[in-house]
Amino acid sequence: MRLRVILAFLSLSALVHAAPTFSRDIRPILQKRCQGCHQPASKASDLDLTSFEAFAKGGKRGPGFVAGKPDESLTLRYISGAVQPRMPLGQPELPTAEVALLKEWILDGAKNDDMAAPVMRRESVYLQPPVITALKFSPDGKQIAVSGNGEILIHISDGSHLLHRLPGQAERILSLAYNADGSLLVAGGGTPAQFGEVQVWDPRSGKLLRSAQLTTDTVFGASLAPDGSKIAVGCADNTVHVFETATAKELYKIGNHENWVLATVFGMDSKRFVSTGRDRAAKLIDANSGAFLENLNLLRGELTAAARHPKQDLIVIGGEERYPYIYLMDRPRNMKIADDTTLVRKLERQDGAITALDWSPDGSRIAVAGASPNVNLYDPATGERKASCQGHAAGIYTLSFSPDGAQLATGGFDGKVRIYNTADCKLARSFIPVPLSAGAPQTGGLQ
Repeated sequence: MRLRVILAFLSLSALVHAAPTFSRDIRPILQKRCQGCHQPASKASDLDLTSFEAFAKGGKRGPGFVAGKPDESLTLRYISGAVQPRMPLGQPELPTAEVALLKEWILDGAKNDDMAAPVMRRESVYLQPPVITALKFSPDGKQIAVSGNGEILIHISDGSHLLHRLPGQAERILSLAYNADGSLLVAGGGTPAQFGEVQVWDPRSGKLLRSAQLTTDTVFGASLAPDGSKIAVGCADNTVHVFETATAKELYKIGNHENWVLATVFGMDSKRFVSTGRDRAAKLIDANSGAFLENLNLLRGELTAAARHPKQDLIVIGGEERYPYIYLMDRPRNMKIADDTTLVRKLERQDGAITALDWSPDGSRIAVAGASPNVNLYDPATGERKASCQGHAAGIYTLSFSPDGAQLATGGFDGKVRIYNTADCKLARSFIPVPLSAGAPQTGGLQ
């Protein structure tokens, strides 16, 4: 008797399943299969599928769906082949299971469970320090922003006091940038294999002002134009996306790269920017139109980092080849394809791949870090190494000069922020930027 009851219960359970929701089931299908053509920068048929509201509104041919009526819903009719051309255009048909999910969601009323305001994560609980992938001094030098798990942590710059914890939707924060007066903090990151995200924060109040999601993976190398008007990010789908800072509205996307784009940096006048990535190219882009202007460099190894001189349109780039290269953003002679006439100087080879670069505020030093445990400081005018900061035992993924150039903050695999005096590279202090929970190893605090 007991066995029959158990079997009956299991049979009933097999028939019961959670109804599909927009955020859990439908959004990922649209992101992966449809948003390449149907998003703000390239709305094929005037159809934007990056939000529930835009999906419902539809495009030239009418609303995207009719709640409760899958057979009358245009999107479902196109992806099922009832209307030609079948979607996604030029791509494999959607799996039967995904089509069934869309149909069931529409039949169930096409409800919107996607909140108008971003749903924030709960504050993370840390049993050990997380890998630090981004940090940045505030323009006044009084604070430092550091990446955590699903959040940004704002500290007094010496690490003595945690001011704010800024939890967002993104699981990872891979880049940080302040505007000139420190009133805005821009973060780029996302959740791997799900979405990329650009966040715009008021770092003084800890309030999220704007957020935009894009692509189906994390985004890299977020940079803010000097005039504060635009944000550029690189993506794993070989594109660069540019947003309006004031609204987080996407202005355009660029598809000139042939591999992941890992870094972006604007010129001094905010009218151009350079993007670099795994295709080895440093591409100069018109920031107003998104038009490709030229490759600045001779192609060598994959490029993972870039930084601009604070007072000139000079950039330093580096990556797997281990050499930092300094380039002009303006070509002094007639352009030749894949030449090196913009090269100013090649610095010495590092002991590991380069993952982080920064230029001191007065332009007198370039900091180089990566797989090597040392951070090297160079005179860009001569190429001479001036100092080597030691103390890391593993990879270094991010660094930032203080606004007065007197100190350099670094972070990486071991989860500690280290702050060095740039005059001699002596360690001034180090701290773990996250609050460790009770029972966690309490090592490496403020020193």
